Amino acid sequence: MSFTVHGLAVSRGIAIGRAVIVASSRVDVAHYFVKVEQVEAEIERLRSARKAVVEEIGRVQHSLGELGSNDAHPELSALLDVHLMLLQDEQLTNGVKHWIVDRHYNAEWALTTQLEVIARQFDEMEDPYLRERKADLEQVVERMLRFMRGVASPVAAPRPAAADGKSDTLFDPSVEVPLVLIAHDLSPADMLQFKQSVFAGFVTDVGGKTSHTAIVARSMDIPAVVGARSASHLINQDDWVIIDGDAGVVVVDPSAILLAEYGFKQRQGEVERERLSRLKNTPAVTLDGQKIELLANIEQPDDAIAALKAGAVGVGLFRTEFLFMGRNGKLPDEEEQYQAYRRAVEGMQGLPVTIRTVDVGADKPLDRTPVRAGEDHLNPALGLRAIRWSLAEPTMFLAQLRAILRAAAHGAINLLIPMLAHASEIRQTLALVDRAREQLDARGQAHGPVRLGAMIEVPAAALTIPLFLRYFDFLSIGTNDLIQYTLAIDRADEAVSHLYDPVHPAVLQLLASTIAQCQAQGKGVSVCGEMAGDVAMTRLLLGLGLRSFSMHPSQILAVKQQILRSDTVRLQTWAQSVLVAEDPAALMAD
Repeated sequence: MSFTVHGLAVSRGIAIGRAVIVASSRVDVAHYFVKVEQVEAEIERLRSARKAVVEEIGRVQHSLGELGSNDAHPELSALLDVHLMLLQDEQLTNGVKHWIVDRHYNAEWALTTQLEVIARQFDEMEDPYLRERKADLEQVVERMLRFMRGVASPVAAPRPAAADGKSDTLFDPSVEVPLVLIAHDLSPADMLQFKQSVFAGFVTDVGGKTSHTAIVARSMDIPAVVGARSASHLINQDDWVIIDGDAGVVVVDPSAILLAEYGFKQRQGEVERERLSRLKNTPAVTLDGQKIELLANIEQPDDAIAALKAGAVGVGLFRTEFLFMGRNGKLPDEEEQYQAYRRAVEGMQGLPVTIRTVDVGADKPLDRTPVRAGEDHLNPALGLRAIRWSLAEPTMFLAQLRAILRAAAHGAINLLIPMLAHASEIRQTLALVDRAREQLDARGQAHGPVRLGAMIEVPAAALTIPLFLRYFDFLSIGTNDLIQYTLAIDRADEAVSHLYDPVHPAVLQLLASTIAQCQAQGKGVSVCGEMAGDVAMTRLLLGLGLRSFSMHPSQILAVKQQILRSDTVRLQTWAQSVLVAEDPAALMAD
């Protein structure tokens, strides 16, 4: 029976496909696809894990026999017998093989997927004793997962899954069917793994409009809905799903009429994208002759290709923290970073690249055990993140600065520092930049000049712009965090997402003041947050005097279209009225 799940629309478009459920587990589980030639090795890993658990249970049973009579032993022994029986259960073993062979899931993912399938069957049993055996099954699976943890396999695109319409023939190799990802949550590292995958869209139970999951979804230019609460529990493996990224709606098991209707909407979206693509080589100039700089935000060096393809005139934000994630706590060294930054610079073919120093914390945590007391913060958004973490780890920070300076020998680089708020932080940062140069000189290694910039994303920074203009060549406004900190809202928390307001009067005042002061001092200023790529905000930002926008490549052409239709002289008066309005959103809607 068809039903809908509602969430937050974070990435536009329509996706239609089979659901792939990323199951949650008490043990962290990697989710990736394996190549055809790796299937047998994954099955062998599964056999080895099962054999290891059987042997472990056997040792426990043997030790119980040596302990002699005890009232508790018969019950414990019977429980272990149940675990052994579950390990040998054909539904478990054959089901896991099915996910590996037919869907090319890695062994851990296949195991947790089949656990979800069988667990649902246990939940539907009327007998309380049998229902409780689900916990035994979970324990068995977790034992197997523990034996498989730490065994890495390369991430690879799978052989396309297929289905024959809506029939029960799920894996007909002659028909290609899109897949949509359903998960409780996805970390930024997970998103990077899926970035080059076959998924046509995704849905998560949690997250806000500017959570990093949502941001990466927009960079991938695929439909997505977040904050859908119980989607991962309501949707079953292989259900047909429609993701309406425009309305924030997920339709499960749609009727033929709904499929046809959304299929038409999907084709309309493709026509619109094709029409926008014709603007690639059109200069971004307003009706009154104002030249607007459209830059790209990237996460990986290879994203430079998409930036050029979209017509970006440079990179306004290279989020280097993605080089630090998904590495089991092992940070990239100077040489690895240098090669990555150099690839980005060379990939932009002479256009400038703005590299932001590592900004971990909040919704971008490192996957490592805390190395110092207090590093596991109660509120990561207010803890040791961004420049605070870099200054607390000077060895790491100097390695990154040296890598960036070395890459600057190959092209124009702007060095951007995140989350500065104090004069002492500014002085410490600039001193470390000088020290990094001195270290390279002492080594005799080539390095190049960089323009220095600061992120304005903390209200304290926005209220002390003259201080920043004394030290920096340019400023970049990170609207995601500026809104979060101004309104005291965790932007990754769907429970308060309705309070996240880009046009709140306080936010607009900080934004307008920062732009105006930079212009008065002749210093460059850009917006690199999600507001820059939101076409609903383009006219307002132009009216406030912004002339440099940085966004995901997928958003550039739509924003350019809005710019080409705008007259900044007329927008300036309107923007001032929005700025002083009690309810700016009402004027924006007019």
